[in-house]
Amino acid sequence: MSGTALGYTWRLRERLAARGIWKTTELAPLLAERGIVLSLAQVYRLVAKVPERLSLKTLAALCDICSCTPNDLIELGASGEAGPPPRRRESRVVELPSSARPRRARVDPGRGL
Repeated sequence: MSGTALGYTWRLRERLAARGIWKTTELAPLLAERGIVLSLAQVYRLVAKVPERLSLKTLAALCDICSCTPNDLIELGASGEAGPPPRRRESRVVELPSSARPRRARVDPGRGL
């Protein structure tokens, strides 16, 4: 085998969007219907990050939810690391006029909330 590592791109977010599922909170109950019970934090990581490990039951449930095959969720390719290449961020600094600056709040201990 040569020195090139096999990499992959995780396409779950794209597949969910194609099915009209935009929030990770919408995915948790769909997984639970299929016997996969994950915390909301775990579901978020599953969608937002490239998983290092994934059970076949979870993969099958995701394929069922997205009406796709594992090949649609995982795109194989040669690279040094798993996941998509890093994106370049554009600087979007907006200069605000001084009138748009926040004012310091004053707390009046004599007033009740």
